[in-house]
Amino acid sequence: MIKSYAKINIFLKITGTRGNYHEIISRFIRIIDFYDEMEFLPKSLNVKGFELKGKFNCELEKNTIYKAYEFLRSVADIKKIDDFFAQYFLSVKKNIPFGGGLGGGSSNAAAFLLYINRALELGLSLEELCNIGSKIGSDVNFFLYECEAANVSGTGEIIEPLQDDVPNIELVFDDTACNTASVYGKFRESQQSNVNKPVIKKLTSLSSKEILKKFDNITLNDLLRSVLICYPSLKTKADAGLFLSGSGSTFFKVN
Repeated sequence: MIKSYAKINIFLKITGTRGNYHEIISRFIRIIDFYDEMEFLPKSLNVKGFELKGKFNCELEKNTIYKAYEFLRSVADIKKIDDFFAQYFLSVKKNIPFGGGLGGGSSNAAAFLLYINRALELGLSLEELCNIGSKIGSDVNFFLYECEAANVSGTGEIIEPLQDDVPNIELVFDDTACNTASVYGKFRESQQSNVNKPVIKKLTSLSSKEILKKFDNITLNDLLRSVLICYPSLKTKADAGLFLSGSGSTFFKVN
């Protein structure tokens, strides 16, 4: 069984735009006790090509795993890949909620790329895998680094792994599925960005434990206001001082 881990954002600051993308500086933390479960299993002989089973909220062509498969075929040994998928299908048990700000789709794509690269001995470097990851989603590269914590910048492609002091964190879920594009769209529409360079510099240098002690939720996540505009039902959790991960809807607290 392959574990496809969730992540949280200890802080998320929007520093600018690059075309349709937003540039960020963020602290990512991998949540090692919460993950999707992925497994390659023998397939029926009458089923050809790539086969993916699991409860997803999108068509196959839009799934991050399928995108990873397609990009991989374009840069690696296509015969090895096609021979493997002639014999096996991928089964995914989704535990990470859709639209929860926990990077489930990006994590799935990264776990897939890492496993196939190693199992089939494709020989792709981390840099080459990250080139694929950047084309799939902004969080994929963090998971490709397989680190516990990192400062992430650019549009998500720049990963700086670090030794961190992470407190005991409890995830607080909500049934709401936040649409990332809608949240970022509202952020851009509202012109909420306030790039405070001294604060950002301090955030990147402090441990996660120190950050969560010193700053409140609205300061740490630039998307929180936009999330609450788009999804007012989440206001109760924000008012209780819980911290928002990414573009929501999962909050977290320190125990």
